[in-house]
Amino acid sequence: MAEGTIVLGGGIAGIQAALDLADSGIKTYLIEQSPSLGGKMAQLDKTFPTNDCAMCILSPKLVAASRHPNIDLMVNTEVMDISGEKGDFKVKVVKHARFVKEELCTGCGLCAEKCPKKVPNTFEQKLAQRKAIYVPFPQAVPLKYTIDKENCLFFTRGKCKICEKVCPADAPDFEQSDEEITLDVHSVIIAPGFKITDPAKLANYGYGIFPNVITSLEFERLLSASGPTGGEIRRPSDNKVPKSIGFIQCVGSRDRSIGHPYCSSVCCMLSIKEAMIAKEHYPDLQTQIFFMDMRAFGKEFDEYYMKAEKEHGIIFTRNNRISGLNEDPDNRNIDVVYIDEGQLTQEEFDLMVLSVGMDISEDVQKVCQKLNIELNPYNFSKTDIFSPLETSHEGIFVCGAFSGPKDIPDSVAQSSGAASKAIGIISEKTSREETFKYVEGKTYPVEKDVSGEEPRIGVFICRCGINIGGIVDVPSVVNYAKTLPGVAYAEENTYTCSQDTQVHIKEKIEELNLNRIMVAACTPRTHEPLFQNTLQESGLNPYLFEMSNIRDQCSWVHMKEPEKATQKAKDLVRMAIAKAQLIEALPRNKVDITPAALVIGGGVTGMQSALDLASFGFETHLIEKTAELGGVMNKIHYTLDGKDIQAFLKDMIQRVESSSNIKVHKNSEVVDVNGYIGNFNSTIKENGTESTIDHGVAIIATGGVEYEPTEYLYGKDPKIINQLTFEKGIVDGSKNSGTVAMIQCVGCRNDERPYCSRVCCTEAVKNAIKFKDLNPDNKVYIIFKDLRTYGFRELYYEEAARKGVLFIRYYDESPPQVTNENGLEVKVHDHFINDDISIKPDFLVLSAAILPNKDNEKLNKLFKVPLSKDKFFLEAHMKLRPLDFATDGVFLAGLAHSPKFLEECLGQASGAAARAATVLSKPSLETEGVVSWVDKDMCIGCKMCESVCAYAAIKVDEDEAVSKVTEALCKGCGTCAASCPNRAITLKHFTRPQLISQISAAIKASEEG
Repeated sequence: MAEGTIVLGGGIAGIQAALDLADSGIKTYLIEQSPSLGGKMAQLDKTFPTNDCAMCILSPKLVAASRHPNIDLMVNTEVMDISGEKGDFKVKVVKHARFVKEELCTGCGLCAEKCPKKVPNTFEQKLAQRKAIYVPFPQAVPLKYTIDKENCLFFTRGKCKICEKVCPADAPDFEQSDEEITLDVHSVIIAPGFKITDPAKLANYGYGIFPNVITSLEFERLLSASGPTGGEIRRPSDNKVPKSIGFIQCVGSRDRSIGHPYCSSVCCMLSIKEAMIAKEHYPDLQTQIFFMDMRAFGKEFDEYYMKAEKEHGIIFTRNNRISGLNEDPDNRNIDVVYIDEGQLTQEEFDLMVLSVGMDISEDVQKVCQKLNIELNPYNFSKTDIFSPLETSHEGIFVCGAFSGPKDIPDSVAQSSGAASKAIGIISEKTSREETFKYVEGKTYPVEKDVSGEEPRIGVFICRCGINIGGIVDVPSVVNYAKTLPGVAYAEENTYTCSQDTQVHIKEKIEELNLNRIMVAACTPRTHEPLFQNTLQESGLNPYLFEMSNIRDQCSWVHMKEPEKATQKAKDLVRMAIAKAQLIEALPRNKVDITPAALVIGGGVTGMQSALDLASFGFETHLIEKTAELGGVMNKIHYTLDGKDIQAFLKDMIQRVESSSNIKVHKNSEVVDVNGYIGNFNSTIKENGTESTIDHGVAIIATGGVEYEPTEYLYGKDPKIINQLTFEKGIVDGSKNSGTVAMIQCVGCRNDERPYCSRVCCTEAVKNAIKFKDLNPDNKVYIIFKDLRTYGFRELYYEEAARKGVLFIRYYDESPPQVTNENGLEVKVHDHFINDDISIKPDFLVLSAAILPNKDNEKLNKLFKVPLSKDKFFLEAHMKLRPLDFATDGVFLAGLAHSPKFLEECLGQASGAAARAATVLSKPSLETEGVVSWVDKDMCIGCKMCESVCAYAAIKVDEDEAVSKVTEALCKGCGTCAASCPNRAITLKHFTRPQLISQISAAIKASEEG
């Protein structure tokens, strides 16, 4: 009998899909061909645009997937065959022999230490070596060693077995064989990721010939604290630190010579990040990026680009394409010849980094043949713009880079969307209760009562490779911690967040009877839940945990002052331990869940979220402020590939309005919101009449609006129009011939709105192609800064150029000039030919910016959710929680998040529905323990706390004249406690004695200093 879903691929996309399914109570088989989870993200150093450590934010996800009771983790496993149909698949997999007993291996590493055979380490991009028995990387999950059969001396020569002799757990097993397993599942999600393009195909760049020409992924490993050089950038030729580094874009992308005409989407931002981080390592380093179009199209990407240039001094040089590289045989430096402002220029670099594109491996192509999945001409999964998560095989869904080149947040959002589609398959044949057979979390040991015990604090201080250890003298911090009151044990760890260290912490808790734990590492924002869960597994209350951030607050901000960073780390550790002596176990209460959803916004995003939730069996209220559904899509008629948007929209509206689980509220708006996750109560005004709706979650999908230009004589000449008006004219025949000029970036990428509106370049290309198709003699000029047709949209940029569309680049310092005194005229300076061009078009079409919906500023107050500086909604975490808010139970999708395309909106809409299902599928939820508490005897009912609470969690009971806290709403910010004039309010886990103990510890530092 079919049960659950297979997720094929253990990178960040597959992990997110698996976690969303498992958190909704769906049995999930997470299958990964390699011995560990992590994918390409595990090989990155930092992530743009926040510069978060990639491994630091990924590691908790790896551990969460390995610990989840609804996830059956199957690494070293390969799919062999599939049979059956949607809702009832039989998938045959082979779990390859690890030649190590997983249940016995402790990950101690003694086997690898003694193994005599060295081979190139593929995880380190062959910049280092590993042994024939190995783990892929230090934080690998599962942290179980694997014997490389092709290189093991026993398998190749019939002798050795040293690992077997030295292993204290008797884990090596040379008799182990492959195991064939058949899984009965409802659906399959395929998320196999990508491989990088092999630059050796492009001999003109000298990769593999010139040692100081490396790939961007190799450079990531050089930057990484856990990499082969410990985070030091070294030239392969002589191991010296380079003084200058060049970055060449579009190596293996936008290149038909190797069959890769598409744009790989992430490479521009990757190079900016790498150059920026390299400058942080070596401030005097010269970095220069050679590019064609800077495709910084994501949320806050353009600002990151500007910051790199203006604050970090990174040089950006625009060219058609760097044709090739040469090596100076004397010093092994790399020479590059390029055109700069019309002049032929030659420059020499110590190191050259090739920004390589995304490709699909042969192994993935073979798996797709077995699964009967159709690929596009470039071997990515073939999808449709109206169903971006579906493969050609019904019941098999796709997410991540395999559906098209994309970065981490887009992959994560799409992964949640694929999970939503998989849930929908199950719910087609079963009731809601049967679909979400929720497993009430894992079973924890009975919680120990340590309330009467003296504090026995275990202190674990993280090196994080060199991320912390390269600046902070961690051994001296550990030795100092051992001298502090209450500390029973202290040690340093290379990676405290890794799976093996979590096991180690549990062992130390048991062995030494530790009753409080303090970790000094990175930010509690991402890692505190991981360590709290470890405490629960050890039988300790999760709030008997304290954390000190010595990465962000020491090694990062004081990277040029190691002595001061070390002293500050000691201060922070001392303060945390002082508090840890006083922390107490805190209870968590349960709240019931109202199994209904509120979706705000009746555009395609809101409708798709509503349809997905309704298909799961949840009552869904769809709020639309106008008289019709569809939003801005009512004004768009055809897609880039010519599909009929209005037919798609009509069908979607019909499905929404005919759904028995969706209640559509037109001419409606939300005017008040009360409650908390699982138990919201919202007041809506519909056609002037107010009513209330009880719901467990809310999805904000308010869309965006088009900027109305004030520049380029818009509104003063009927021949000057926007793209939507031009598209309508093409459809109704009023604008079918003549000469058209288009100006890009109108109203954005400027001082007022520094962001890119993402869709405008493609919309211009779409309408230009359509206009040329009407009459090949029509003339079109597109005047642009950077043509941002990322992904497979690049193919249409090519098509437009082939059809005679002329592209003219302009710069901010010389924008187009528009006059209409003697007929409409556009003048622009073409930097390629270094001359001015005059165009006299029949129409001037302005590609106007996408602006945030004005309702955002009202909704952010009602739901207590933040806005970005550009007034789009601000997600909980840019990389790993793109669809969540910090406010629990509220989610976002579509243009409310930031500008994006239809298929991206649809993927996010389904993703938001899946995130909502992780709440609605449960019968109840636990509240946070860190909440405010009111001493009724001290409270005078002054309402000061009520006035300052941003979450409406505390209100004065008029009958009793004292404040009361709604714990499910309380976020533990402490504002109420700080403002109370009578000290009647205490924030648990941050009580006055606890805070005073920290302050006293801080004062002690200044006295000693």
